Amino acid sequence: MILVFDNVLATDELAKITSALHEDDFEDGKATAGWHARLVKNNTQLKTSDEERVANARHTINMAIERHGEFVRAFRPKLIRPALISRYTDGMSYGSHVDDPFMVGKPPIRTDLAMTLFLVEPDTYDGGELVANSTYGRRTFELPAGSMVTYPATTLHEVMPVTRGVRLCAVTWGQSLVRDPALREMIYDLDNARREMFDRDGKTRSFDLVSKTHANLLRMWAEL
Repeated sequence: MILVFDNVLATDELAKITSALHEDDFEDGKATAGWHARLVKNNTQLKTSDEERVANARHTINMAIERHGEFVRAFRPKLIRPALISRYTDGMSYGSHVDDPFMVGKPPIRTDLAMTLFLVEPDTYDGGELVANSTYGRRTFELPAGSMVTYPATTLHEVMPVTRGVRLCAVTWGQSLVRDPALREMIYDLDNARREMFDRDGKTRSFDLVSKTHANLLRMWAEL
């Protein structure tokens, strides 16, 4: 599934994050790219730092993602990596690549899904579209500040060249409790269906049966 979530970050959170970050807080983004991805990666990203304002910015982003109910229902995250904040200026881009299947950390994670959270409004820069390629074709994303697109980490994707302004975004990856993306989609569809049933008819026997099936499929497919 490729899904867009609006208002992941509130306006005041966005303001605090963007005002806290300075140009000299960023370093060459190749440092965190795989051996082949670094050949096409041309951006800068926030340095790893214990400085309070930097640590707070990353913490705010992760907390916003983890509290977003619709995202949690759709992807059933088990682990989410600390966010990287990337900065693209005139001429910068990130060519076609696929994310590493595993990322080291405490604990390490399997990258089932990738997330891009936009931190500035799209009218403040030109270019810089995120392009995700799938069997359904190319999908392009340039979202309002505070919105996030989530897509399978198995997807070939790229960031088009920025031609004006500064593109600032947070990127991170997650491991789902349900490894198989097709099974995750079934669970999400079933959850949406039972919620629609409840909104229309209340807590009926049909709702209870669908809820039981939803819960038992999670028990069957989840990897704790």
